[in-house]
Amino acid sequence: MKDTKGEETSAAPTPRLARVHRREQILATATPIFAQAGLAGTSLDDIATAAGVSRMILYRHFASKDDLYQAALKRAAGHLAQAVGDEVTEDTVQELVGWASADPDAFRLLFHQAAREPRFRSDIDKLREDMAQAVFRSLAETIDDRIWAKWAAQLSLTVTVEAIMTWLDIGRPQPARAATRIGRAVRAVLQSAQDD
Repeated sequence: MKDTKGEETSAAPTPRLARVHRREQILATATPIFAQAGLAGTSLDDIATAAGVSRMILYRHFASKDDLYQAALKRAAGHLAQAVGDEVTEDTVQELVGWASADPDAFRLLFHQAAREPRFRSDIDKLREDMAQAVFRSLAETIDDRIWAKWAAQLSLTVTVEAIMTWLDIGRPQPARAATRIGRAVRAVLQSAQDD
């Protein structure tokens, strides 16, 4: 690209975006970087370069790298909540697989990378506990023994998350059938918690 004097320039200036749009652009850029490299393996320069903004612009939106990471987690959790809702139904596995397929970096950030970050582990543990509680409320109607219902709730969540993570890692084969297969594994957990 040439400037007004006909001299080569390195790149077009980053267009001005409204504050909310710039913040979203930065978070959308940061999520896959954090999901792949983790907090320690990512610098603000990495994110600024990928987002096409200066470090100063980053600091206008986020006080620190930790603040940016926290915001990326919150954004991913918000997208998760939009995708699956508050109640556990027969469609929940399908919705979770659909969201993970559409936004694998956010899924990996929440359920893989953030759990490895000591400063953010409690946030992810709380998210998983809230999800397990939603599953438990659903199971309490069909599994009489509360201890086994709690066991089934936590294990079915773990099976679902790990099955989706593995499915993503191996290249997302047969997306239309993935939820059905993962659902079968979850049903096996639930059946094992039923009274004999």
